[in-house]
Amino acid sequence: MNATPFLQSVFLLVAGATSVVAADWPIWRGPAQDGISLEKDWQLTAEPKVLWEAEIGLGFSSFVVSQGRVLTTGHADENDTVFCFEDKTGKLLWKHNYPADLGDKYYEGGTSATPTFDGDKAYHLSRWGDLFCFEASTGKVLWETNVQKETEANIPDWGFAGSPLVQGNLLILNVGKAGMAVEKTTGKIVWKSEVDNAGYSTPYPITREGKDLAVIGSGDAYLAVEVKTGTQVWSYPWKTRYGVNAAAPILNGDQLFISSGYNKGCALLQLGSGTPEKVWENKSLKNMFNSSILLDGYLYGIDGDQNSRSALKCVRWSDGEEMWSEKSIGFGSLMAAAGRLIILTSKGELTVVKAVSETYEEVSRAQILSGKCWSAPVLSNGLLYARNSEGHVVCLDLSK
Repeated sequence: MNATPFLQSVFLLVAGATSVVAADWPIWRGPAQDGISLEKDWQLTAEPKVLWEAEIGLGFSSFVVSQGRVLTTGHADENDTVFCFEDKTGKLLWKHNYPADLGDKYYEGGTSATPTFDGDKAYHLSRWGDLFCFEASTGKVLWETNVQKETEANIPDWGFAGSPLVQGNLLILNVGKAGMAVEKTTGKIVWKSEVDNAGYSTPYPITREGKDLAVIGSGDAYLAVEVKTGTQVWSYPWKTRYGVNAAAPILNGDQLFISSGYNKGCALLQLGSGTPEKVWENKSLKNMFNSSILLDGYLYGIDGDQNSRSALKCVRWSDGEEMWSEKSIGFGSLMAAAGRLIILTSKGELTVVKAVSETYEEVSRAQILSGKCWSAPVLSNGLLYARNSEGHVVCLDLSK
């Protein structure tokens, strides 16, 4: 069974029964957490229409969109800031500052994790463990805590980078060796794990044998824990240079794809009642931190690290065979919509490519930003949001 279309169908049914806009993008990687938008009527021209721009400070957070609001984050003047803009106009609806170290060890620093919308609430986890619950409409802080100080968990070299995952009345966080959970209404700790280094991925929800699990990238493994209790169900060793297991796993039926950079590679795992079994493993697709997309039995993603020769690749899910590679894309990030890949290169070129396994087929390309661009673009309700590391945000109208 292909789980991706199934999850999209479920989301459409839910959206049709509520006031949620089907094209909203309220959480990291979108409603089905697969990087795929359900939008169809959009196009990229050589000179796309710019609706608005903004300056938000240094960082690598992406965007989430819900009920006409857009959230992202940035760092300036010894403060991190969560920004909330009106989606179509860029009007600043609210912002919240809090003191934060730049954290420029190994790189320029700034914010990392993308916030999370949950109905009339929004959540944000900082690199240093500051956790906030906001009233989404006003930015009022409903509660705040520092989960790193409360648990004494190690802060990994690049800080905590996973977005909060909402599961029922819990927030699941990639803090500690195997994550932790707090009550989403109060921030009170429900369960926690050992203090060893977390990885950098956002907790990824799956259901196995009637149990709700979260797959978490730690510093040396991908592991699954029960959402309600934190009980570890399985752990698959995955030692990566610097402990950077950051890319999101991808579930398809009862198989799970994982990938890491620094020349580690990727693997397809067969899920069962115990530790997953390896179907295949190779170095065809090395996701440093920007995750791949699965469409019609093929993976599309960026292979290689930011300081190496990177390329966009198409890899077959079933056996890991590389179908094609395109070096002109280089290092970047991507999402997908209507059978097309929407790619932001590290140099700020927005590129649309057909998601076909036979060959690389580019549809359009436009220079929309300058500087370093590592954050994933987001298409929501016909509007495309993108940023560079310095904090220049651009919103494009891609509606037909």
